[in-house]
Amino acid sequence: MTIPDLTTYVPHRSVPDADFEGTVVPGLRADFYRRADGERIASVGRYSYRGRPVLMAWGYVDETHCSRHAVNDPVRGWQAPVDGCPGVRFDDGFAVRLPEGDWLRVGA
Repeated sequence: MTIPDLTTYVPHRSVPDADFEGTVVPGLRADFYRRADGERIASVGRYSYRGRPVLMAWGYVDETHCSRHAVNDPVRGWQAPVDGCPGVRFDDGFAVRLPEGDWLRVGA
C-alpha cells in the first residue's frame, strides 16, 4: 500500500491555519484533492506545517472518517500508510502519532 499520487487528483480547496478535529492549528495548511473513482469520489487531505509536509489522510467523501493515513517523519520520510485516521494531540502544540506509537511534534 502506498500514499496517493496527487497528480491523479484535482485540487479541491486549500485552508491556511486549518483545523484538525475541530481545533484550529496556526501554521497548519490543509490542501484537499478529489477524483472520481467509479460512482464514488476519492478524497485526499495533505497537511503541511510551516511549509513542511506532515501527513496525508485519504478515503472517500461519503465516509465519516478517513480510510488511511501516512505521516512524514523529517528523518525517515513518509512512513507506511496506516488504516484509519491519524492520532493527533494538542496538549503542548500539535503532534501526530507515528506508526510505531511515538509522537512527532510538529507545532508549538
